[in-house]
Amino acid sequence: MENLDKLKEEILQKISASNVLKELEDVRVAVLGKKGQLTEMMKGLGALPLEEKISAGKILNQIKGKIEEALEKQKKILEEKALNEKLSRETIDVTLPIRPEHQGRIHPVSKIYEEVAAIFGEMGFDVADGPDIEDQFHNFNALNMPANHPARQMQDTFYLNNDPSKPFDMDTAYVARTQTSGIQIRTMEKQQPPIRIIAPGRTYRSDYDATHTPMFHQVEGLVIDKNITMAHLKGCLYDFVKAFFELDELPVRYRPSYFPFTEPSAEMDIGCLKTKTELKIGAGTDWMEILGCGMVHPSVLKAGGIDPDEYQGFAFGMGIDRLAMLKYGIPDLRTFFESDVRWLKHYGFTPLDFSSMIGGLSDKGGLAR
Repeated sequence: MENLDKLKEEILQKISASNVLKELEDVRVAVLGKKGQLTEMMKGLGALPLEEKISAGKILNQIKGKIEEALEKQKKILEEKALNEKLSRETIDVTLPIRPEHQGRIHPVSKIYEEVAAIFGEMGFDVADGPDIEDQFHNFNALNMPANHPARQMQDTFYLNNDPSKPFDMDTAYVARTQTSGIQIRTMEKQQPPIRIIAPGRTYRSDYDATHTPMFHQVEGLVIDKNITMAHLKGCLYDFVKAFFELDELPVRYRPSYFPFTEPSAEMDIGCLKTKTELKIGAGTDWMEILGCGMVHPSVLKAGGIDPDEYQGFAFGMGIDRLAMLKYGIPDLRTFFESDVRWLKHYGFTPLDFSSMIGGLSDKGGLAR
């Protein structure tokens, strides 16, 4: 615990001397990481007598606060510096005359949408649509999610006031749909079985990292008829993943899971080979979860106006963006929405590269390399 002031000054100097974000992050980890210098010192407080522990703990917390404040301040400076450098490198002179450009590219999400629709279309599924701004009955209540369900918390869901002239009321507010399951309820309300639909579309949740974004794309499926079983569900999804990844054989397994709108529920895994630099679908002894599924809960059928004593069915859901990442080797979901034409030129598809079960899903048009 000696020379704490000297230690603080040394760390603050390292922070101010950091010229790029990577250097700053290295300093943060070395000081405040799980095995950081300050973290280890705080772990050692337990070995001190009570009075010394209180005194040293107070000093260490003050130093930690100063360091965190300096890190945050320097981070903002370096982020602004990096942005300005990027803008100066990528400046476009809009006064220049138009130059010949290559043809545009189809976004991978649009391509996957076409592929999924082509596969399920061959199985006899219709494509259904619904509103992006949904009421809580169709988004939550009808799907067996009561008012106290964790998925309804404000930190996960975007709520919108249904009456701007009145104070916000979470119980009556609309939501930016968190899944496309509301389309399934609306279809059941309008149509009696047999029902066989997929429901692709944008969905919204409060999350943002390499594998999550506030807006993403999802496709859900629903089949309702008499005498539908888990065997139909497994056969349908097995045929889908084989066709989607364009493999004659693909190891799959189903693990018991829980979803409020299905019972029983399962998650489907596909066989793959994972290495530090590669993910190969259909090879190796590793497994990767790809979708959730199950038999439609009787309460959900009732909410949609269908008699659960006469009909039953299955449902499934998967992320379109994640399917694109797996099939076309795209490492970061956030790049999907950055509107970078260089990225699109690399991962995009030619406009005439249509997806069909006859002509091929991702045939010779393929990736623009």
